[in-house]
Amino acid sequence: MSGAWLAFDASHAPVAPRSLSSVKLDCNGKTLDLAAPVVMGVLNVTPDSFSDGGKFVDAETAVAHALRMVDEGAAIIDIGGESTRPGAAPVSEQQEMERVLPIIERLAHMVDAVISIDTMKPSVMREAVKAGAGLINDVNALQAEGALKVAAESAAGLCLMHMQGEPRSMQKAPHYNDVLSEVADFLQQRAKLCEAAGIARNRILIDPGFGFGKTLEHNLRLMAELERFTSMPWPVLVGVSRKSMLGALLDVPPAERVHGGTAAAVLACWQGAKIVRTHDVRAAWQALQVMQSVRRYKD
Repeated sequence: MSGAWLAFDASHAPVAPRSLSSVKLDCNGKTLDLAAPVVMGVLNVTPDSFSDGGKFVDAETAVAHALRMVDEGAAIIDIGGESTRPGAAPVSEQQEMERVLPIIERLAHMVDAVISIDTMKPSVMREAVKAGAGLINDVNALQAEGALKVAAESAAGLCLMHMQGEPRSMQKAPHYNDVLSEVADFLQQRAKLCEAAGIARNRILIDPGFGFGKTLEHNLRLMAELERFTSMPWPVLVGVSRKSMLGALLDVPPAERVHGGTAAAVLACWQGAKIVRTHDVRAAWQALQVMQSVRRYKD
């Protein structure tokens, strides 16, 4: 695909193109221009996240890290108060809000970047948006009871991710008859359900969910054929930063997966992904500047 977005219907046939220049995401009063790919920086305020658990649980440290990521090129800061790594223990609504709300409230007045809340809980979504979050990033695609209603009543942007199973057990035995079609069909159904609930299309993102209930082979096929998703009428977010698929390919621990994650980010955005979620903002931002400069000559 080059220079145009293609809408998507149930038969997966491309229909009318949509100009890349028109791709703008409405995020609770802020407009995020996605004509060129942007970087989402990860801020986990949890003690047990797989890569950086415990590093940013202190509010001052978390805010300083967020500001550093903005300086490095992040257009979005994604704040999470509950780990979704395989086997992670759940936390209560109250504990999650105590972790994330003070950070959101402070950053909302300090940066122009969009603040994103990474949560599956409707109550956390609601309070985070009140505190200043402009994007709801839900690995459960608003399937929790009340989540769709909260999202529809907010003015926030939404990211709908595919996950087979639930975080505690999703990697035990992932199975698909056709991972590409099943993930695409799920995301299309969820996005259309959001639109039917009154959520404007320019508030919706989709995410294939690399590493969430998927084997290495599933992840590689999704990446190789990502245009199946970028030809749909919703911008695509991709998160592969430091994930186990990179560890399996490179045989290195999470902290040493920067180069592999950066390569994956470029592969995704070359195929049309519009947002890259990463722990390594500077590396991703620089790589995408080079990619975009080359892409202009192709387009």
